[in-house]
Amino acid sequence: MLSADDERGRATADGGRVTEWFVTPAPILGAHPDMCGIVGAVSNEPVAQLIYDSLGLLQHRGQDSTGIATAEGSVFHLARAKGQVREAYRTRDMRKLLGTMGIGHVRYATAGKASAEEESQPFYVNAPYGIMLVHNGNLTNVRELRGDLFDVDRRHMNTQSDTELLLNVLATELQAVISGTHLDTDQIFTAVERLHERVEGSYAVIAMIAGYGLLAFRDPNGIRPLVLGRRESTLTGADWVVASESLVPEASGYDVVGDIAPGEAVFITLGGEMIRKQCHPAPRLIPCSFEYVYLARPDSTMNGISVYDARLRLGDSLAATIARYSPMDDIDVVMPIPDSARPSAMQVARRLGLEYREGFYKNRYVGRTFIMPGQAARKKSVRQKLNAMPGEFRGKSVLIVDDSIVRGTTSREIVEMARQAGARRVTFASAAPPVRFPHVYGINMPSRAELIAHGRTIPEANDVLGADHLVYQEVEDMKNAILAGQSTVTDLEMSCFDGRYVAGRVDEEYLRWVEETTVS
Repeated sequence: MLSADDERGRATADGGRVTEWFVTPAPILGAHPDMCGIVGAVSNEPVAQLIYDSLGLLQHRGQDSTGIATAEGSVFHLARAKGQVREAYRTRDMRKLLGTMGIGHVRYATAGKASAEEESQPFYVNAPYGIMLVHNGNLTNVRELRGDLFDVDRRHMNTQSDTELLLNVLATELQAVISGTHLDTDQIFTAVERLHERVEGSYAVIAMIAGYGLLAFRDPNGIRPLVLGRRESTLTGADWVVASESLVPEASGYDVVGDIAPGEAVFITLGGEMIRKQCHPAPRLIPCSFEYVYLARPDSTMNGISVYDARLRLGDSLAATIARYSPMDDIDVVMPIPDSARPSAMQVARRLGLEYREGFYKNRYVGRTFIMPGQAARKKSVRQKLNAMPGEFRGKSVLIVDDSIVRGTTSREIVEMARQAGARRVTFASAAPPVRFPHVYGINMPSRAELIAHGRTIPEANDVLGADHLVYQEVEDMKNAILAGQSTVTDLEMSCFDGRYVAGRVDEEYLRWVEETTVS
């Protein structure tokens, strides 16, 4: 079981499906600094403000750079910049973003160079017709694609971004199926079908085709999310928005139509007509578990599962594990690490009959430490982001609940802060299981040597963490908690917890290549 007192902690809780090569850490040359938020809209009104506001709602998904593109007829307008949304765009930028169709992106880079502004999205290609594209996810066959695009398709790549690869695959396949001078939806959907045959990994995509409309599609496993919203218009047709999370259409006054299905493509014409088609012969819905654990906002619903309710259930199951393996007679109070751990911590306190207190004050003007490139930046930002209030800690045995423990940098600093604030004893609990393996589908955890739980038992991880006691959620408990109460989703992408990669050819050679080519 996954407690710090259990010497069987080296085993994963997945029934032994992980192969032997995961055991020994590989040398690391750097950190793979694309967790992203994306949005697209077609309206009867100018969309620049809607895209800007939507990106602000998705800021938690990326703070490295941002970009907005709009279409005024067949003319594209583009503004891209490093940094957060509210700081990136000036009035002159917004004034030039004319048009009633647009896309936007917030980026935290996991592929390519985190500091390179030229890798900010959207990406553009001028043929066929002109396409602008944004993408959330990571492709796992980038080496093969890069070779094919150059040797066979004669296309030049100007960056290391897999989004540029994805755009050029789409453009190549669209060019190949066009007959005549007019583009129709059958040709668009055929191009997406052919793209699915070539591309491996995770991808939620929104693209504008100049003079025609907005295209959105999702990988055949549905790893990364994409939600469709609709609003009745007083003019011709309806207004549409597509985004990474349901909070975007909801906050903007749109009705949530539902999730774009795995392998499905949706095309929205400039006149507001929506056409959708399944473009993969064998789609399956296996969404990323980390969306529910940490990445998504709690007020979002993805694949029919409320993120907030899932986190409450994670707290319920974590409480049962804590009760089994922790010294319950010596815990005075339960405290969350704000904000994403709060629902789970509240349920832990409720289930265990313990007092719930807010011992850490969060500075909301510092970015999420998990999505800051580089260990040094993460460590420095912890104490700028959180402050422990001594009155809540002094002389108490505290149970601190966090959503997850990845590298351990933040958690170790938090344990130390609790002790400095006067805590007599610190028990640390994670609402997620141990992160033992790299995540290659768009979450920033590709390097095994950086993961505190990789190659360590739970007691060994706790030695690094410095708590008196460490408790993790178990893998099956996490899965059951997220999936409870519905039947649409029956499996989750949990590779960072169980080492099972559901998309692409992810083997030891691939993981070593990823680790050796990452950037800090």
